[in-house]
Amino acid sequence: MAQRSSLAVPAEGPVLAVCFLLCVATGLELSVNNHTADFSLSTVPGPAVSLSCLVQNHSRAEELLWYREDGQVGLKEGNKVNVSNVCVSPVTESDNGVTFTCRLARDKSVQVSVILDVQFPPQLGGEETLQVEEGKDVTLTCNTKSNPQGQTAWYKDNSTLTLQPNRYQLYQTSTVVQLAIQKVQKSDNGTYSCVVRSSRGEGRRHFHLLVEDKKPVFPTEAVIAGVVVVALTVLFGIVARKDKIFKCFKKSSETAL
Repeated sequence: MAQRSSLAVPAEGPVLAVCFLLCVATGLELSVNNHTADFSLSTVPGPAVSLSCLVQNHSRAEELLWYREDGQVGLKEGNKVNVSNVCVSPVTESDNGVTFTCRLARDKSVQVSVILDVQFPPQLGGEETLQVEEGKDVTLTCNTKSNPQGQTAWYKDNSTLTLQPNRYQLYQTSTVVQLAIQKVQKSDNGTYSCVVRSSRGEGRRHFHLLVEDKKPVFPTEAVIAGVVVVALTVLFGIVARKDKIFKCFKKSSETAL
């Protein structure tokens, strides 16, 4: 009778394959505030923001790490395993754009990040008085920050400022707004207002511009010319009297016997 041959399969083979498939199907992942991918969290200054990191599909205790930008956040015992919470309180404008990241301790490539989107109205504030001589240039500067970024308008004495291309120049970045006035005139006297508006509100800064009379120009060239003339006159006088001066000097140097 022919004997059937068969290939021996290790008993643990099917078990390992099943475990591998289960690990793939139920792989570890993290979620922050129910987000399993990086996201942005909108908020406003003042109220606290809580961030909760949770290990999904874990089969054992997993340690979690929190980072604020590149710096690790210190966590208390009992706030590190499987679930970890951090609280930002109070939220301020300086927290805008800051990234918080939750990472798996044994595999830091498993992570979720959240970027704080702190929205606040434009901040300018204050007043400034500027005194400038007629004919000189002057620059009005507003240091401003807001989120979202606002739109800027300039006013003079509460009326929209008409920007004459040959006399006014505007410069603006996300944090600085400037109005340059070239060769100021007496008619430029008044109160200028820098107004920045956004969906969160508006901010204002006032400049009181005082144009002073042009100061008389000091005749520098004439003074220099006069000094030169006087110096030459004295020099010529000394040269003309050098013989007498020499004789006086010679007599005074003689020693009496």
